[in-house]
Amino acid sequence: MRCFTASFGAETNTFSPMLTSREGYRERLHVGPGEHPEQPTLYAAPLWVARQRKKTHGWDVVEGSCFAANPAGNTVKADYEAMRDTILDELRAALPVDFVLLGLHGAQVADGYDDCEGDLLARVRTIVGPTVPVGVELDPHCHLTQKRVAAADVIICYKEFPHTDSIERAEELADIVSAQAAGKVKPVMSVFDMRMLNGFPTSRQPMRGFVDKIMGLEGKDGVLSISVAHGFAFGDVPEVGARMLVVTDDRKEFGDALAEKLGRELWDLRHELKPPGLPIDAALDRAVSRNQGTVVVADGADNPGGGAGGDSTFILRRMIERGITEAALGPIWDPIAVRMCFNAGEGTRFNLRFGGKVAVTSGQPIDATVTVTKLVRNATQTFGREVRAVGDAAAIDVDGIAVVLITNRIQALGTDLFTNLGIDLAQRRVVVVKSTNHFFAAFGPMAEEVLYTDAPGPLPRDVRTLPYTKLTRPKWPFDENPWG
Repeated sequence: MRCFTASFGAETNTFSPMLTSREGYRERLHVGPGEHPEQPTLYAAPLWVARQRKKTHGWDVVEGSCFAANPAGNTVKADYEAMRDTILDELRAALPVDFVLLGLHGAQVADGYDDCEGDLLARVRTIVGPTVPVGVELDPHCHLTQKRVAAADVIICYKEFPHTDSIERAEELADIVSAQAAGKVKPVMSVFDMRMLNGFPTSRQPMRGFVDKIMGLEGKDGVLSISVAHGFAFGDVPEVGARMLVVTDDRKEFGDALAEKLGRELWDLRHELKPPGLPIDAALDRAVSRNQGTVVVADGADNPGGGAGGDSTFILRRMIERGITEAALGPIWDPIAVRMCFNAGEGTRFNLRFGGKVAVTSGQPIDATVTVTKLVRNATQTFGREVRAVGDAAAIDVDGIAVVLITNRIQALGTDLFTNLGIDLAQRRVVVVKSTNHFFAAFGPMAEEVLYTDAPGPLPRDVRTLPYTKLTRPKWPFDENPWG
């Protein structure tokens, strides 16, 4: 079995003022053939799995390049085309191949390209021809467009949000596509448009039970795989929205019916799927009233994982004004403030202005007398099996609140974001994280309670406030009954 595999991923917030250049990819993952690190990375899980199959199954694996950027605005056109064409040239050089495995995000947008993954896959299909199986793993926060469904043979999305199962889903993808190449199965895909924009965290009910249910359906009645494409509401593209995807072994009619049945089940649960959001003061009131442990408060409106700046100050300002102590907050993206902390040195108390820089939605900077408690060069945090760089980082104390300042813009993923900087979360009664739900895998088990806020910021919980220009209607919540 000769396999070509590569990776290209970026989650694009088309409303973000921060464009994504090639430098943004170099900051996270930008490696050539055979240069991917030994540990897995999120979007390159199919490549990592193929590398293991080379050892265990004797696959002949040709590795292409891997590119990944942290979420931000549109990728610069010339940079997208250059990276895309690099992968395509590597595929041409690898021919003939028995199948292709690609790790993509699914919500990448570049100037002039609303559907980067569809564009890439259509070109891959032209190169390999109609009979070579093409398998794709996508983040569930993807736009499951008709173009990419037409170009691929099998698409599988991660089932979990937080995304803790990329390796397991890549294993399934490798199983199905290699079986197709061997003539053992004939995968066909069925897609149902749920006509809604919503949140689908699998860390809570009812989505937890729904994911368990669809996993129980796989392997029966010819069902090879079931995925929920959550969609990414902060991408202003025509096919934005949630879709149900069922892959069957040559049972298209059955798959179509099952995709619609499951999709309508989720539609009926639409009001229960997203966790309730509390105003800032209500969330802080509830957090400080608890006394059995640590309460984690999620600031999803300023989540760098959705393309936000990660430097808003609204919650921190209220914590300072209210005199809340024994608390922690992070991360705040402010390379200038980090540099000033390194200049000052550990133990130094001085006046620092930080946060509130990227846009009006970031709020005003904080001006405070702070103490530098810890400095770490090239700091990291973990997300499952992946190690993510946060760059040079500083921990500061602001009136009893430990704040983590970072150089690389990234959301809170692992508790070691704080502990690597000497902050003991067990001694903090309130911990505010800039993340929508990826934090939950690490922070959920240590929290007495997890709260979600409706803080101001560039990622509003009510997507009806966003200035869409390409959104296809009808769609909930813009239209109460998009089914007519």
